[in-house]
Amino acid sequence: YTTFFPTISSYPSIADSPRSWSLVPALRHALTLYPQSTYFFALTPHALIMNPTHNHRNHILSPKILEKIMLKDTPVVPPDSVIRTFGNLKGDRIDLILTQDGEGLSPGSFVLKNGEWAKFFLDTWFDPLYRSYNFQKAEAHALEHIVQWHPTILTKMALIPQRLLNTYNIDIASRGGSKAVYKEGDFVVRMVGCETDAARNCEREFEDMRVVKGAQLMREAVKGG
Repeated sequence: YTTFFPTISSYPSIADSPRSWSLVPALRHALTLYPQSTYFFALTPHALIMNPTHNHRNHILSPKILEKIMLKDTPVVPPDSVIRTFGNLKGDRIDLILTQDGEGLSPGSFVLKNGEWAKFFLDTWFDPLYRSYNFQKAEAHALEHIVQWHPTILTKMALIPQRLLNTYNIDIASRGGSKAVYKEGDFVVRMVGCETDAARNCEREFEDMRVVKGAQLMREAVKGG
């Protein structure tokens, strides 16, 4: 695998939009740079991979595994969206894997399968019309809009349990509460909302999670010794 760390300044097309919109052209850029890659894992900069030994192919990407863990007949936007995930999708037909929390879909951590559909999806998501709507949560609400009203997207999407791809460093009641808080062994933790809450400090929260990770590595070293 390889990593791609884009900068917002590389995407002048979002100059009049919230910075978080840069996620979409950045991922489209990655598809262009690495056409040989089968999957792309998009992760917000306000996150840490806590368990690098986690194997997506064994835990999420395998069609048989995905069919077992995907949330079927589930409201796309909780708690009571009339649009629900399909109940008969097959794992080998899925191109977009993401989670939701108590507030809605969570595009801060998701997996996209490379291909023509991925390009269509990103181009649709980044449509200037949706950016002009001034959604309260920018690209997140735009994603919810296109998933609910474009069957060609919903039929390729799988929602999976939040803990598999999207835990949080603190308990936020509206986002899943204690059920969404990071536990040892989880793949990734996000400092969700730290950049928009004046009462929080992203750098301090990152450091706190680095300390947690360091303690875990120490315990593993002791067990291995």
